[in-house]
Amino acid sequence: MIRHALLAAAALVLAVVALDRIAPPDLSRLRAVGVEVRDREGRVVSVLPAPGGVWRLATAVADVPPELVDLLVAAEDRRFRWHPGVDPVALARAAVQWVRAGRVVSGGSTLTMQAARLLEPRPRTLRSKAIEILRALQLEARFSKEEILGIWLTLAPQGGNIEGVRAGALAWFGRPAARLDAAESALLVALARRPAALRPDRHPEAARAARDGVLARRGAPGLAAADRAVALAAPMPERRQPMPRLAPHLAREVARGAAGTVTLTLDAALQRAAERLAAEVLPSLPERASVAIVVADVATREVRALVGGDWGAEARAGALDLTRAVRSPGSALKPFLYAMAFERGIATPGTLIADLPRHFGAYAPENFSRDFAGRVTAADALRMSLNLPAVALLEQVGVLRFASALKRAGAPPRLPRGADASLPLALGGAGTTLREMVGLYATLADHGRAAPLRLVPGGAVAPEPLFERRAADAVAAILVQRFPGGGPGGVAWKTGTSWGGRDSWALGFDARHVAGVWIGRPDGTAMPGATGRHLALPVLARVFALLPEAPREGMRVMAEAPRAQAPVDRLRLLFPPQGAALAEGAGPVTLRAAGGRRPLAFLVDGAPVPHEPARREAAWTPPGPGFYRVTVLDAEGAAVSAAVRVRPADAPQQGAPSLVLVPASAIGAGP
Repeated sequence: MIRHALLAAAALVLAVVALDRIAPPDLSRLRAVGVEVRDREGRVVSVLPAPGGVWRLATAVADVPPELVDLLVAAEDRRFRWHPGVDPVALARAAVQWVRAGRVVSGGSTLTMQAARLLEPRPRTLRSKAIEILRALQLEARFSKEEILGIWLTLAPQGGNIEGVRAGALAWFGRPAARLDAAESALLVALARRPAALRPDRHPEAARAARDGVLARRGAPGLAAADRAVALAAPMPERRQPMPRLAPHLAREVARGAAGTVTLTLDAALQRAAERLAAEVLPSLPERASVAIVVADVATREVRALVGGDWGAEARAGALDLTRAVRSPGSALKPFLYAMAFERGIATPGTLIADLPRHFGAYAPENFSRDFAGRVTAADALRMSLNLPAVALLEQVGVLRFASALKRAGAPPRLPRGADASLPLALGGAGTTLREMVGLYATLADHGRAAPLRLVPGGAVAPEPLFERRAADAVAAILVQRFPGGGPGGVAWKTGTSWGGRDSWALGFDARHVAGVWIGRPDGTAMPGATGRHLALPVLARVFALLPEAPREGMRVMAEAPRAQAPVDRLRLLFPPQGAALAEGAGPVTLRAAGGRRPLAFLVDGAPVPHEPARREAAWTPPGPGFYRVTVLDAEGAAVSAAVRVRPADAPQQGAPSLVLVPASAIGAGP
């Protein structure tokens, strides 16, 4: 008898081995799991479904409370730890019950057999049961008991398109499986038996009864009377909870081609606060405009928060990650141009620079305000975001040298196909992204050392010098300013606006963090009147208000250091010049002044010419041919005049040449 039993056992083992070689179990469902994105502290940031839209996350015994495993074994397979995958006692009991009742009363399935069925779902027939038995023996030969439990914990149905205990914990209770209590664990164990009939949001009473049955199961972990009463009184979840979806753009980016768990450098709390801030800002923005935000750690270059846009908003192209969109940076590149000029000795913060009309070949840039400041220090020219000084510095630094430095810093300027870098690059005449701009400003914050931003821990790249420390620190000192309307102190910031208000930028840094804000329409259409100062800068101030206090004294000392004062710039009438002859009928003439103290007043033959007092220009339409005296007055009472002549349109030209003001072909980037 014993000999026959041994022979039978040996034959069974050989059959299992042969079956395993010929037809191994299909583990594709076990491997087809979604992606869980975690932050630097291991907190869940976002969850993405498995192929087919099923919420399924890889789950091991270590991911759930020991109490849940004890409840599962007690409810489904009390001899799980001892049998070889098949429990003869349970099968015999199920067969007797079937014969007596004429129907299936209990399946006699072990947890290993259930795992086999979850791997390869089949109709509930005797043939399927036989296959499950063979597959269970295979699984026991291939995996440990803990790994078999992991198969069940990963694939157990939890209602609807939810599979596995980790996904079930997030969907029904809104928290990780490791934090489930006894009542919650019992509900998930029960739910796997009949997921459609026991869904707590649709059948709460049936779900409650099934849960309580698991808690009362013989062999379940003992609970004190008070704890059991609490568990039995726990309410049923009334609805499914939304799956975690922080940083959806970034989560989708890193999840591409991944499975299981991906860890990012994000700070979940800061990410949540940044997304809340972006949602609060959106209603105040121009129609269809969106906002993107990036915050990074200066020392490590690790990204702590990233808002790619209004996720899910079709009108704002919410699926696009606008931190990667190539847009014109406007004046936001100027600090790096000044750093190169300071490094090469072309200028110092106190160097006087002329902000006066000038042609660079065919290129005639103007300031955003269409006026000129006269002679100013380089520091003030950068702080005021003046365009003529920036273009003049770029001409001396060298366009190719500047473009090469940007490329080495990880922000290569994108130019139209076939175009070469030219002087408009100083004013944003090339494309870049918010991520790249934040990386550039981190270079200034790190005393001129460049390194790429990082999204995943590890693999840090040692920063490389891009500018001399003295040059980077000088620029940082110039940019340390109070936010208009109040905000954190000790922050260096700069704004930028592209042509037509299409892109509004604000970037800044303190001793610990660097941050950038971009506001615009995803389709690139204009937002007339929009500027970085008015749209993006207030958002940047609120971003820095979210960040922990940084040691800002060093930056504040630099900002408050005495600066070279430029001599008083005398008032000058730039146009029309003395003795100019203007052609009648050529349209309005733009009267322009420089220097002096604003507000300015323009007069023609003693009569004021209407204009905006803060500007240094006014439009005047000559009433007819004749001689006129144009005068400009400043706030100190200084006056400058010029006598001009307007000649008839059909009169032959004599004496001074005719002058007609032609608008500049390109207006420079704004603040």
